[in-house]
Amino acid sequence: MDSPRRPILFVSSPESGLLNPMLTLAAELSGRGVENLWFATDEPRRAEIEGIGSGTPVEFASLGEVVPEMSAVTWDDETYRAVTQSSRFKAHRAVLRHTVDPELRVGKYRALEAAVDKIGPALMVIESLSLFAVELAITRKIPFVLSVPFMPSNVLTSHTPFSKSYTPSGFPVPHSGLPYRMSLTQRIENRLFKLRTFAMFLAPSMAKVVAKDGPIRAELGIAPEARGQMARIDAAETVLVYSVPELDYPFPVPAKMRLVGALVPPLPQAPDDRQVSAWLDGQDSVVYMAFGTITRLTHDQVRGLVEVARRLEGRHQVLWKLPEAQQEYLPPVGQRPANLRIESWLPSQLDVLAHPSVKVFFTHAGGNGYHEGLYFGKPLVVRPLWVDCHDQAVRGEDFGVSLTLDRPETIDPDDVVDKLTRVIGTSSFRERAEHFAALQREAGGREAAADAVLASPALR
Repeated sequence: MDSPRRPILFVSSPESGLLNPMLTLAAELSGRGVENLWFATDEPRRAEIEGIGSGTPVEFASLGEVVPEMSAVTWDDETYRAVTQSSRFKAHRAVLRHTVDPELRVGKYRALEAAVDKIGPALMVIESLSLFAVELAITRKIPFVLSVPFMPSNVLTSHTPFSKSYTPSGFPVPHSGLPYRMSLTQRIENRLFKLRTFAMFLAPSMAKVVAKDGPIRAELGIAPEARGQMARIDAAETVLVYSVPELDYPFPVPAKMRLVGALVPPLPQAPDDRQVSAWLDGQDSVVYMAFGTITRLTHDQVRGLVEVARRLEGRHQVLWKLPEAQQEYLPPVGQRPANLRIESWLPSQLDVLAHPSVKVFFTHAGGNGYHEGLYFGKPLVVRPLWVDCHDQAVRGEDFGVSLTLDRPETIDPDDVVDKLTRVIGTSSFRERAEHFAALQREAGGREAAADAVLASPALR
């Protein structure tokens, strides 16, 4: 192919849920022989970035070490409890209080500024939560594609009642977990969610933080047009969303938005690892449990999930991806049910979800997991963790592909077993999941995303 030689610079936060789709997209461009690819993120991801080039190399540009306040993986236990509490507004407020600090972006902005000076990108591909990168692109007038691993309404709906929004008035506000068809009480709750978000920035503690924004913007030289929640949408050349319209509630989608479905690499992703795949080959029905890199299960929650496996014994096998740090809560090996297989790490979750023996995905319903499970036609049982997970959970129920635990903050074995049994045993859940699998595949995935990037006028 006639490969563009002008630099393309990817920018992402280091969290797996934000980074992984962009790794797939960068690898697709590399495999097509596109030259001059760069990827900027935090230093701990260096080896992963340098290893993704299947064709042309992908060069790493370091943004330094992880800033603890900017990474949910490194938050202390008190903050974790606050952002995952059962009150959706209080959890939303806790996230904002912990992350909205203009000073946090200064180091990343400066590091990216140095990388941009060195690379001279013709086009940037920016993960949607890397707002410092959006600000730099707008300030430097560098064309950019916005990468969105959430539902489209997540980035198009304002969190306050007085700001620009691309969705209609009364649309469920992100992080509220409210449905499209609301009762009067829910409509009031939706309105109050926005008003309370606005009011929190008027409180003295947050007002002091916000007051630092202007001087820091002036110090960094950030352009005025980079201000505001919708600046990333308004200024983007293209907005790539790894979903399909049918998996969100209806609203007019902006013309610049391309919904391409989940970004899935060529499979098998880990062809040399046969240990888990060989085990899956020998099973008839497997429940796959995985709750993402942020979830921190307690002793009681771990023991509750072991009891769930025990009650499924004789009917279903259970494959559980459980981080090693949380395995201390497991009972001794000899006291675990025989149908339970624990893995601290899997070479490829996608290979697992693609396996025909997996009948249901028990998940926290993060943006990637939700869409990837459905990409492979797997119905879901959902234990939503926080923020957008509640939004995916309510849509999954409304669209007939999932059931949600009655009390996600706990693990009630009776409730979990009931939900798993109903989803596996009711054919409509699988049929609806397979319907959305077909829609996502038709949307084009990584190939369509790569085509959209390469169609940028900045590369011509």
